[in-house]
Amino acid sequence: MPKIELLAPAGSPEALDAAIGEGADAVYLGLKNFNARMRTSNFAYSQFEGAVYNLHRMKKKIYVTVNTVFEQRETDRIFQFLKYLASVGPDAIIVQDFGVACLVKECFPSLKLHASTQMNIASAKGVNLLSKQGFSRVVLARELSLDEIKAVRQETNMALEVFVHGALCISASGLCLFSSFLGGKSANRGMCTQACRRLYHRQEEKGYYFSPADLQFLEYVPDLADAGVNAFKIEGRMKSADYVGTVVSAYRRVIDGLDGDREAALAEGLSKLKKDFAREKTAFHFYQDSPAAWLNAGQDGGTGISLGPLVKVAGSGANRRGLLAAPSLREQAIEAGDTIRLHKADDSGRVSHRVTYSRGDEAGGHWVSVPDGFGPGDSVYLIRIKAGSRRYAQVLPRDLAPFRRQPGRDRAPPCDIRPVSGRGPFPEGLYAAVDAVEDLFVLQSRRPVRAVLDYNQKTVSALVKKAGSPLPFNPGEIIIDLDPYFPQGMDGDYALNLPLLVEAGYRAFIVNNPGHPACFKGLDVTLIAGPYLYTFNRWAEHFLSGLGFDYFVSPLENNRQNLEKTVAANRRHLLFVPVFAYPALFRIRSDLGSFYTFRNFEDNKGDGFELVNRREGSIVIPEQPFSLVDKVPFLAASGFKRFILDFRGRHLRKKDYKDIMDALMNQRPLPNTSRFNWKDGFYTQDEAAGGEKQPKRRDALEPRRGA
Repeated sequence: MPKIELLAPAGSPEALDAAIGEGADAVYLGLKNFNARMRTSNFAYSQFEGAVYNLHRMKKKIYVTVNTVFEQRETDRIFQFLKYLASVGPDAIIVQDFGVACLVKECFPSLKLHASTQMNIASAKGVNLLSKQGFSRVVLARELSLDEIKAVRQETNMALEVFVHGALCISASGLCLFSSFLGGKSANRGMCTQACRRLYHRQEEKGYYFSPADLQFLEYVPDLADAGVNAFKIEGRMKSADYVGTVVSAYRRVIDGLDGDREAALAEGLSKLKKDFAREKTAFHFYQDSPAAWLNAGQDGGTGISLGPLVKVAGSGANRRGLLAAPSLREQAIEAGDTIRLHKADDSGRVSHRVTYSRGDEAGGHWVSVPDGFGPGDSVYLIRIKAGSRRYAQVLPRDLAPFRRQPGRDRAPPCDIRPVSGRGPFPEGLYAAVDAVEDLFVLQSRRPVRAVLDYNQKTVSALVKKAGSPLPFNPGEIIIDLDPYFPQGMDGDYALNLPLLVEAGYRAFIVNNPGHPACFKGLDVTLIAGPYLYTFNRWAEHFLSGLGFDYFVSPLENNRQNLEKTVAANRRHLLFVPVFAYPALFRIRSDLGSFYTFRNFEDNKGDGFELVNRREGSIVIPEQPFSLVDKVPFLAASGFKRFILDFRGRHLRKKDYKDIMDALMNQRPLPNTSRFNWKDGFYTQDEAAGGEKQPKRRDALEPRRGA
């Protein structure tokens, strides 16, 4: 059987030691910037350089995560960082941003490119596009089934990497906007605040409705190996060295047993995983299980072995004790020196605590030390046992003094994007997006210059079959928008229906996934790069322009400063700017309608959200939409000429449409709406480290008072 690479997380030097000590073939780690786990400790430059030196001497591989999107103002910093990486020589970098890929191709070709799972590659068409652009490996999206992984393998020669163990996101890989919407801490910037793990309310009930179990594919290692997967990846750059060592040891045993006694290897591996102190386990979509297999609203999202809630507490300070009465204590002893995590019942706080006192009582309960602030009803998890801490040989050199490289102060080269006239099928003005054919009729009262319509089973059926009343827009006035999640197998649907749509006169499409363009081969169409292709910087725009895109939609979580810096004045007429939307905060590859019967829910701050269920999958949208309708005149004065009002997610009512259009025409802010990141922008790395957002910035697109 071909060699399979076991790839482990190294969020700290101790985790690096554990990964290599237990037999990982390679590790992946982040440095102090531009990676999707900014909240972990990450590696200093000297540590990283020393790790590369020693790992290569050990015939091990090391990959660096550069898997966030960068803003235009950060171009010099990312250029300096990439130049530094090229000088040190890791085995590859893992990237999400097309801008990073473009800089590497043009300036640092010695760096090998791996596509992050954040790039949302779930089809062979996406894999093959990246192969043509110089990538050597793709980390597939985590939502795929075994059959889909097999089908991808059959249609590409690219090296494929699959997550096999660790925490999951409920939102499709790379498509979560929730954390960003809550306050600028974007998951695409490495600052996810784990909105999926939060407690939500509906009427008198509450639950952790979107907190999935943890992935475990140990039992399916033979299936993945037979499917031709090249690398097995363990999630966990924010996990302890004990966790990393335990999980690596289990998967090493099963992989090594593939050519021998598989049953014995699996039994030993499963025994090891009993000590990984993680959440309940799931195979997720591997065999297309229902949401009941990976969602449990009663599970608070905490990691570790559940010890149940505190029954009562006594004392204070160092002498504070909490009583546990959990059945799990009969199977799992807890001793002084172990580490527990306490989770407030109202989800207002979580704290890790090293146990200093542990003793059973006559009634069968168990008293342990607990910190102040926690009381009856708060949950307790065992996350580490004292005896579980192993010492491993140190990977980093003892003396780091010889390793002195650091990023320099070089300026990035200019990014010259091919000129485009902009003359084409898209007139200047307002565009309105809807997700149901019946909503097109609402737009008649004040017709936009074009309508944007979701590609879904209902809309495609209506457009192709042309059943019912004639549409209020002819095919040349409708742009079809493809869903950003493009799994293997969906290309069959596209292969059937896209030619029929083109034949019916629909010639304009918004594409949101790297696999989409190949679906239009041989068709006479105009493609627009959608918001989920993330043109947050000019180099990403350059990359997509090289693929033939002339028109772009600004990402929903973009901000005014970055928009102006990214899009040159002579190219702003090519951009579509969303000025109203109910952003899809989660995009879930399951229809949760049969699992949850509610639609509306709130968080602990009273902010409202809606769960919208469809056959293609569910989305979560905010009750408070994003709106810049009053900013349209200022945007137009700055050279932006095309604006999108996006009504998808909710049934469009005539009154709502009239109110929004009136506000736009009168330059009046809409009440009860959000600016999203438009005014304040993202948290920067420095702000995230300090935990404080900088003072709000005035919107420079508005004319100064008195000017």
